[in-house]
Amino acid sequence: MPQPQPKNIKAIQSFLGFSNFYHCFINNDSKKIAALNSLLKKYSPFIFNEETISQFPILKEAFTTAPILSHFNPSLPAIVDTNASDYALGAVLSWLNDSGNHPIAFYSHKLLPSEIRYEIHDKKLLGMVWALKFWRAFLLSLSDPFEVLRDNSSLQYLMSSKVLTFLQACWKYFLSEFHCTITYFLGRLATLPDALSRWDNVYPERGGLHQKNPQNFH
Repeated sequence: MPQPQPKNIKAIQSFLGFSNFYHCFINNDSKKIAALNSLLKKYSPFIFNEETISQFPILKEAFTTAPILSHFNPSLPAIVDTNASDYALGAVLSWLNDSGNHPIAFYSHKLLPSEIRYEIHDKKLLGMVWALKFWRAFLLSLSDPFEVLRDNSSLQYLMSSKVLTFLQACWKYFLSEFHCTITYFLGRLATLPDALSRWDNVYPERGGLHQKNPQNFH
């Protein structure tokens, strides 16, 4: 999981917001995040000491190993949660069980120079297209429709508009292959994919965007 070490309070809050969503699946989660939480205390100096540095990779590893990540089960309801920022895309594939959304895989894609110039609604659509393309084999094996979580109505425009760009028309054709339902929610609730699309290493003003090729992981 190529999450860079947070360099400021906002980055810490984003990472902890992501981790808190899955706290029930992490053994001794409060102990693992204690040092990171201490950096958010009022009047506390933002210093990555030896304890904090050692806890950060342990918490990252917890996201990509059992019991958090689980194998894909085509008989269970699947959920694809996507989002886009100015410079990257993020997505989470989960299945729904009694404990809530249980993650199967994470995905992140650093936008190419040409993609960075897209309008925000096209970036949101691109995020969905990339996620469905990345997990296509899993999603097409489902017997029931899967759910896609969206924080805006750009997909509604794409599916109803008669005037589309060539790129939008290609996306519409690709999306027609999938059997899914769309659920809209407020952008501030997009904690998981939002964190994956806003790492410091993809923002030029934060010293990122040195890597030219797309980046993904699962």
